Order: sequence, then C-alpha cells, then structure tokens
Amino acid sequence: MFQVRQIYQGEFEEKGSKFLSFLVPFGLFASTLKDLKQSHPKAVHFVYATREKKLQILESFSDDGEPKGSSGVPTLNVLRGEALIGIGLITVRYFGGTLLGVGGLVRAYTRSAQNAIEKAKITDGLFPYEEEEEFCFKVSYALFEKAKYWIEKLQIALIHQEFEIQEVVLSLRATKQKKEEFLQICRLKLGFY
Repeated sequence: MFQVRQIYQGEFEEKGSKFLSFLVPFGLFASTLKDLKQSHPKAVHFVYATREKKLQILESFSDDGEPKGSSGVPTLNVLRGEALIGIGLITVRYFGGTLLGVGGLVRAYTRSAQNAIEKAKITDGLFPYEEEEEFCFKVSYALFEKAKYWIEKLQIALIHQEFEIQEVVLSLRATKQKKEEFLQICRLKLGFY
C-alpha cells in the first residue's frame, strides 16, 4: 500500500469537458475540497473518493450530481487498483456542452484520476503506507495558532477541536514519526507541551 506527501494534479479533456484531478494526503482532503470549491466557482461537479485505514480500510465517494456509478466509484476503483491508502482524490469537472453518457464519464473520470497518480509516480511522490494513530493535545489559546500552523505544515489530520475555558483540546491523527516531530517542535520551538 502507498500514500502521498503532497498534492498532485492530473487532467483530462473529453468533448469540451475538462476534468482536473487532485491526489491529496487524507489529512488535507477536507481543506483541499473546500479550497477547490472556492477557486473553481464555475465548475459543475466536485467528484471525490477517499481511502483511509483505522482498524480497517474505510472508503467513501461522491458522484456530486453525476449519474450514479459514473464517477465516484470509478475514481475509488482507481485508488484501489493502485493500492493507495491515506488518500483522497478530487476531480473538478467543467462541462463542455456535450453529454458524455455514463460510459464516457467513467472513462473520463478514470483517466483523469490515473493522470494525477502518474504525476505522483514519475516524481517519486508515492511512498509505502505508514500506520497512523490518534492522539489528543492540549494547547493554550495564546499558542493555538502556532500549534495549528505546525499541524498543517506537518500534514497532521485535525479530527476535532474542543474549545474549553483555559485551553483548546485537539484530537489529531498522524504517523508515529510525525507525532514525535510535532511534539518535539512544541517542546523546543514553541516552549510548551
């Protein structure tokens, strides 16, 4: 099984429709989807598929208004076929004026997803999957933004945040290595833990 450290983009055009695919680490999936919706306001569909592992492999997908089975499942099948995990793949579609039919949509979404994965492969962006663990972290309000900066920089998944009277309790998920790196930064650079 493999995963990626950064975002890779692929694209495909079919009968005037443009498909932009973004392969993202799972920890960046939600924010990337939100950003793409803001930066592509004229796009008609934001199809996605995800694969992550907790105790078992969890998968999700969305056709986002495309005909059932024409986009989300084919995208998920590409992720499965490439043995990718801890991954999200989002495809932004701009409609070109010609209906592609279910078969044409399956081919277009599949090809666009494959192109994003190919970009990751040719730049050695895929690496063996590392198990992640969940952990809690408490931070004062004064240091909350600094902690959030490092969470994003290290691509640690922010699962939940709870604002209490004196502090913020963060539920995070990361590989053991990223968790240790984050905790070391908190101790040495930020002076807290």
